Amino acid sequence: MTAPYASQPDISPDLELFDRDWILRHAEEAMKESPVHITDAVAEQSEGGPHDFYSNGDYWWPNPDTADGLPYIRRDGESNPGNFDSHRVLLRRMRTSVAHLAAGYAVTRNEAYANHAVRLLKEFFLDEATRMNPHLLYAQAIPGICSGRGIGIIDTLHLVDIPFAVRALQNSQALSPEIEAGLKRWYVDYLEWIQTHPNGIEEMNADNNHGVCWFVQASAFAWFTGDEEVLAFCRRRFKETLAPLQMAADGSFPRELGRTKPYGYSIFVLDNMVTLCQILSTPEDDLWSFELPDGRGIRKALDYLYPYLIDKSTWPLPPDVEHDEGWPAKVPALLFAGLALKEEAYIRLWSSLDPDPQDPEVRRNIAIRQPILWLV
Repeated sequence: MTAPYASQPDISPDLELFDRDWILRHAEEAMKESPVHITDAVAEQSEGGPHDFYSNGDYWWPNPDTADGLPYIRRDGESNPGNFDSHRVLLRRMRTSVAHLAAGYAVTRNEAYANHAVRLLKEFFLDEATRMNPHLLYAQAIPGICSGRGIGIIDTLHLVDIPFAVRALQNSQALSPEIEAGLKRWYVDYLEWIQTHPNGIEEMNADNNHGVCWFVQASAFAWFTGDEEVLAFCRRRFKETLAPLQMAADGSFPRELGRTKPYGYSIFVLDNMVTLCQILSTPEDDLWSFELPDGRGIRKALDYLYPYLIDKSTWPLPPDVEHDEGWPAKVPALLFAGLALKEEAYIRLWSSLDPDPQDPEVRRNIAIRQPILWLV
């Protein structure tokens, strides 16, 4: 594998931008983590089997007007703590541990980190007794309404970190050709599913952050598996659909501003739009410099939100109904954009923000845990 064009900054990623002690502290913590598997938690309401990912929609609650609480009703922005989210948690735990271990290996070449990372990957994706099936048929189900939805595909957004962790592990003896090939097969199968199943097609065409996140996943998975056709498709859609249909003239994203958590959603969608530029840009097709005729592009989006990241008190809309106090946090968009666009102010802000937010929703809404993996 080769690094994406935009992932080759004029700095060494193990120098001053990254806190080596922070990386190694988290790698050591990840060494203590036992392997986790999708089969560790049984989803009683799922129509699938033990290897099938299942979750409930965040903002859906039991119906107070019916004896059995069905069908659930929606309360936008208000997460129901009683919903099943164990598979989400397990997936993110695996991803986070693998990312920390791969980052630790990248800066030390300590084979113990690589060995444990590969074990976690093998048991989660490949071992027949514990593997997750490469589809999301039952994600964000709504009791009494549906067994799964296209909108649930956002639940695997965190899997975009894995291809870059695997790249960092390639020089390790632990990552055998067979395991690497198996991981790529899993991602090939999942990429095909999100492109061809009605749920995947629905999510691809979503006109808000969900559509953006579909393309982040498709781009990262296509990069990992060498699918140039999908990468070209994602570049076209960034320019022909995502930027022109979701971004306003001032660089904001109106569909996110219209939510009950406009600040957090605005950060989230920008973070993922920047990630698309990071994955997809090439010397011949540089999304960092792409602009629509009216000037809209990733620079415009950054210009809009950056002042409110520097000084949240200037945010012109009401505070988010939940988790407002957790933002802003250390989103990789600031680092990636700062390097690609040579904007030192973005990098300084990124360096100043909290890398370990404690709010679980804020953590969930930062797709990339170890950005160093995307730069080595």
